[in-house]
Amino acid sequence: MSAQPSGHSPVDSVRGHPLLVVIDPVARSTDGESVRIAKDVLCAGAGAKICLPEGPEEFARVLARRGHRRPVVIGDDRTLLRVVGLLHKERELAAVPLSMVPVGAPAAVALSGALGVPTDTVAAARAVLDGGERPMDLLTDDSDGIVLGGLRIPCGSEATRLGHGAYVPGTAPRPAPVDPAEALGGRSGTADGLDGPRPWWKPAARTARTALALLAAPAAGLGARRARVPGQRLRIEADGVLLADLDRPVRGVSVVPGARTGADGPRPGPGDSRALAEVVVHWPGGGRPVRTRARAVTVSGADFHYRADALVGGPVRTRTWTVQPAAWRLQLPRG
Repeated sequence: MSAQPSGHSPVDSVRGHPLLVVIDPVARSTDGESVRIAKDVLCAGAGAKICLPEGPEEFARVLARRGHRRPVVIGDDRTLLRVVGLLHKERELAAVPLSMVPVGAPAAVALSGALGVPTDTVAAARAVLDGGERPMDLLTDDSDGIVLGGLRIPCGSEATRLGHGAYVPGTAPRPAPVDPAEALGGRSGTADGLDGPRPWWKPAARTARTALALLAAPAAGLGARRARVPGQRLRIEADGVLLADLDRPVRGVSVVPGARTGADGPRPGPGDSRALAEVVVHWPGGGRPVRTRARAVTVSGADFHYRADALVGGPVRTRTWTVQPAAWRLQLPRG
């Protein structure tokens, strides 16, 4: 690894904070020109220490020795997830604002774009210098895993690629919400957080819609053997309310934490207990999906895999995901 301090002093646009620019080795090898442009823009606008780690262990050491420098990562979605995961394990995630310059193929930076980070190199680098911090929600699970953009079950397949396993905004008119008790054939139970006739989407929910579309993309590393994914028998609970039980297969489940675009839009304050995730359960045969909002979601059943952002987890027999409001801060364009 090499470290290269630039000769520039911090400027007001980054509030006097020097930068630690960590460049992922994959980004350097796949698009060196974009990396060079991002580095030039950042070094021209702030005091920056450039670090070129060669592997995950060195990456972790660089981040741990950041001192008072604000971390900026140049790379793809997996780079962002690595940084967030390391800070989460250190229990420092909420205290360290993060900046991102996405470099990679469109599919490799789709999560960053869904979170509101510009995918254009120059625009992203300028957002690092001139943008604003945005508190972001995330999901944590009972194994200390994290989810930034959203998760889905099944985790990937040909059916998913075609949009058959997840709600993809814009591909069809949005079905009306279904009460979980009705979907379960009249089972008793109330769902205080359910959508009623009121509109589901608010203007600030564009990022959540994008994240849902992102979840419809196939997950890497699953192989081509899964040409079709049959319905899975899963028990799904949202804040204790039963959405699906083992006697009725489900075609897909998605959970997306509240996400908001821009750096200055309306948002709840840090620790706001109103932060919820959107939960959507799809049925085989095209039945109306069940939609609700919840703070915690538990899925149980036979060994199942799930896709959390760009990664695949499992097999597990039960897992609970909980919304953590304003758990991390991301530098985004203003406006």
